[in-house]
Amino acid sequence: MKKIIHRADSRGHFDYDWLKTYHTFSFSNYYDPERVNFGMLRVLNDDFVAAGEGFGTHPHNDMEIVTIPLEGALAHKDSTGGEGVIYPDEVQIMSAGTGIRHSEFNHLPDGTSNFLQLWIFPDKKGHQPRYNQKYFDPTERKNKFQFIVTPEKKDDNLWLNQDAYLALIELGKDKSISYKIHTKRNGVYVFLIEGKISTADETLSKRDGIGIWDTDEFSFTANMNSKILFIEVLMN
Repeated sequence: MKKIIHRADSRGHFDYDWLKTYHTFSFSNYYDPERVNFGMLRVLNDDFVAAGEGFGTHPHNDMEIVTIPLEGALAHKDSTGGEGVIYPDEVQIMSAGTGIRHSEFNHLPDGTSNFLQLWIFPDKKGHQPRYNQKYFDPTERKNKFQFIVTPEKKDDNLWLNQDAYLALIELGKDKSISYKIHTKRNGVYVFLIEGKISTADETLSKRDGIGIWDTDEFSFTANMNSKILFIEVLMN
């Protein structure tokens, strides 16, 4: 097993008044040559957006983008015709492919909205741009994995153009569970949204991350009630 640790306070951080943002990997004005990506996972941003503020219309291409709201509400509009508001327990995917333009704004008239945004490299360039979102019942992730994104291209499934699996779990204090990696060439980036866990001889606290690869399976234990995001991606 190989591993890499990224502590919460080591992330790139910028405060633009309307936006407070934390970058696990190099992004925008934050650059660390040792933290450019984890396999096909290119971006993991933790954004806090003030009421009524947001990101105006801007372009993307050849990237798979996943947005996971944690608090508040996020309004989205894009050039594929996709438009709506996403709330906690919903997940949004967007395949930028040959080119897409979109905007994201805090939908709340009062209060901050917090969301995670992930960028994952696609399996090839030139995919058709695509948008989708889905609600996930939080009771279905109590002490078990709830897979929110997989490569399976089914109508009732959020899927990406990549061998990637994203899962959430809310693990109770002193509970333990093992994660089995789907594909031998994959690794898993574990991002602790809330709580405290032990895994791979390390203890992680809120917003810490650990990348694990060169193993088929690993286990972890919640030292307190914890909410965890698992991002399984191809490593090369």
